[in-house]
Amino acid sequence: MLQVKDLYKSYQVGRQTYPVLRGITFSIEPGEFVSVMGPSGSGKTTLLNCISCYIPFDQGEILLDGQDISKFNETDLSHLRNQKLGFVFQDFMLLDGLTVKENIMLPRILSGQTDKEMERSADRLCQVFDISHIQEKYPAEISGGEKQRTAVARALINHPLLVLADEPTGNLDSKSGRTVIESFLQAQHSLNATIFMVTHDSYAASFCDRVILLKDGVVHKHLKSGKDRKEFQKELLDSIQEMSGEGR
Repeated sequence: MLQVKDLYKSYQVGRQTYPVLRGITFSIEPGEFVSVMGPSGSGKTTLLNCISCYIPFDQGEILLDGQDISKFNETDLSHLRNQKLGFVFQDFMLLDGLTVKENIMLPRILSGQTDKEMERSADRLCQVFDISHIQEKYPAEISGGEKQRTAVARALINHPLLVLADEPTGNLDSKSGRTVIESFLQAQHSLNATIFMVTHDSYAASFCDRVILLKDGVVHKHLKSGKDRKEFQKELLDSIQEMSGEGR
């Protein structure tokens, strides 16, 4: 599904070069829910922006469904982002002048796919994420958790190969954050969605199949979930403390 191979990215400020990613390599299989964690400055957001091709990288390969997307032109990249990638942001990015259902359908509308199938897909997603009762409301009229569930539904309207989520629970209280993570799990199990999430929240990450820990632009450790979520969260916290040089 997604293969990242020996990825390097640096930023140039004046004459000074600041390396951010230093040879990142990992892969994600179809239907997996994977998160990446790490301290500030570890390269999490830069990695996500490279995968979505919003910023160029220095060297390496990013393969999505076997295609090297770094070689795409702007037209192909626009199609990729609309059709094959879904995005969920920390700040929801809903349009205030559109209803919940219209926000969900927006990627289809922008690509000109305005047909009955679009309506049926939006209705089904509203049912999957338990937001059918608010589909005619506007963003200002719904809660933060409902906004983020709407954003998750919007990310899935085009049946993307991969959903990229950037701190999706960062602006939410614990109850709303749990609801959003449950939405991702519902998308994974009901729609076979493949999800790659950047997060600082060990609780959210503990629901994932795997967690990639980044430190100073390199993969520090891969952690795979067992059957017990609480034990996995403890393992995550222990690994983060160890990575930070702090004993328990």
